[in-house]
Order: sequence, then C-alpha cells, then structure tokens
Amino acid sequence: QVQLVESGGGLVQPGGSLRLSCAASLSIFSIYVMGWYRQAPGSQRELVAGITSGGSINYADSVKGRFTISRDNAEKKVYLQMNSLKPEDTAVYYCNAGFPYGRTNYWGQGTQVTVSS
Repeated sequence: QVQLVESGGGLVQPGGSLRLSCAASLSIFSIYVMGWYRQAPGSQRELVAGITSGGSINYADSVKGRFTISRDNAEKKVYLQMNSLKPEDTAVYYCNAGFPYGRTNYWGQGTQVTVSS
C-alpha cells in the first residue's frame, strides 16, 4: 500500500522558516509528479508547488521567492523549504504524488503549519 508521510510542520513566528519533508513508499518514485498542497480553514485545497520527474518546477504566485521545492529520488523524498513565512501561510500542508500516465493520485495525511506571533 502506498504511503506518503509528511513531517516538519509546527508553530513558527512570522518571518521564520520551516522545512517540510514527505517520504513516499512508491516503487517507482522517480517518475511521479510530486506536489505540495495546502488547505486553510474554510478554504479549498490549493497547489503550493510541484516538481516533475525531469525537475520542472512551478509555484503558486503567493509563495514565489519564499518557498523552494526539491526532491531526492534515491531517498524517495520531496521537500518544501519555506522561508519568510507569513500568517497567511497557516494551513495544513499535504504531500501529493501524481502518476504521469494516468489518473492515480496519492495523498499524505497532512502536517499543520501555523505562523503566528
């Protein structure tokens, strides 16, 4: 059974940093499109950042220049480095794995990020 396990969330002051990690139990991790999504209370889940197997990256406009997504195919992990955090970044952050040749999608259980003074 495929599992995506996020870690690294927590409480941080505005302007601070956090690094989220997602460990995937995918047999062919390297071909998957990996992404980080977030969902704030009362809001829809939104894409924060995505990275393809070839290393192409896209970011939501709201996090460009502050967040960095990366992947380690050997370790089957994807990371989200979050700098200059703002209160509006507060949300549950989810790791996603998308199979590029079909509709299969896997989700992690989510990790809470709270930005508050």
